[in-house]
Amino acid sequence: MGRMELEVLKGISLDIFKNEYVALMGPSGSGKSTLMNILGCLDTPTAGTYILNGQDVSQMEDNDLAEIRNKEIGFVFQQFNLLPRLTAKENVALPLVYGGMAKKQRNEKAMHVLEMVGLTDRSHHKPNELSGGQGQRVAIARALVNDPSIILADEPTGNLDTSTSEEIMEIFGEIHSNGNTVVLVTHEVDIANNAHRIIRLRDGIVESDKRGEKLSHV
Repeated sequence: MGRMELEVLKGISLDIFKNEYVALMGPSGSGKSTLMNILGCLDTPTAGTYILNGQDVSQMEDNDLAEIRNKEIGFVFQQFNLLPRLTAKENVALPLVYGGMAKKQRNEKAMHVLEMVGLTDRSHHKPNELSGGQGQRVAIARALVNDPSIILADEPTGNLDTSTSEEIMEIFGEIHSNGNTVVLVTHEVDIANNAHRIIRLRDGIVESDKRGEKLSHV
């Protein structure tokens, strides 16, 4: 902020293990989005280390980080972030384009993950021809297409109604059952309770870190 440094995360120390299902919670300004951006290699920390699958990614150059993001991490956003002129299949295949895969293989892989989220019949539809829930399923398929080691979801049900949210969370449950590590940011108790571990942040520190406990509504 101008010349003033703002410390967002204050000495956070976390281990997230393969095939964990983690929810990050906390009020606005608690640091959860910054932590998510660091986990997703979108931001680099000013101090400390971040080891992802045995690699220290804390001080990597932008090009190397982009490669790590494309191979290791699948992102799901609240706004879906689908490209409006591309079909569902083309949106899903996009990370494979950056990875240099041949077109035939890209299309096959894209259709495979669309089948996983129950959307093969909408593969040629563009985002404006899809419902909110279908759009989010396409976004999830895109996140899965590179077989990433970790799925990061930022308020994945924030724009969806209750019944559609439940459907989307069922898909995340299946993704976790298939062996993926899932980390989601949410402020909703019902969504967080789908996870097996809930980490609460406040003022840039970990306020609580609990496994196997459900949150109750206040």
